[in-house]
Amino acid sequence: MPEDREETYRAFRDSVNMTASELTEWLGTDESGAVGQKDGGESVGHASGRRIVDLLNTKKSDLSDADIAHMRKVNGYVHRHLAQRPDGDVTDTKWRHSLMNWGHDPVK
Repeated sequence: MPEDREETYRAFRDSVNMTASELTEWLGTDESGAVGQKDGGESVGHASGRRIVDLLNTKKSDLSDADIAHMRKVNGYVHRHLAQRPDGDVTDTKWRHSLMNWGHDPVK
């Protein structure tokens, strides 16, 4: 795997701290569906979460260029969103729920 693909993969595995089963369970909750930017239907983050589950279940050697590109998008989102952490207990916040749609649970 070329170096930038490898770096992206490693960063993705660091950014996404939920397992495929944890993320699948989370995406089925009302809280998951209630956050994020929507264009009339499913939010961007919720759709990304479904894609992340697929990525987590894909062998590293089978990842396509499009998969790596989505991993970069996830890495960027998680990094930017973590920088905006609100004060106080974040356990039941839209901020945390949005991050969880992208596969990262900040209280884990």
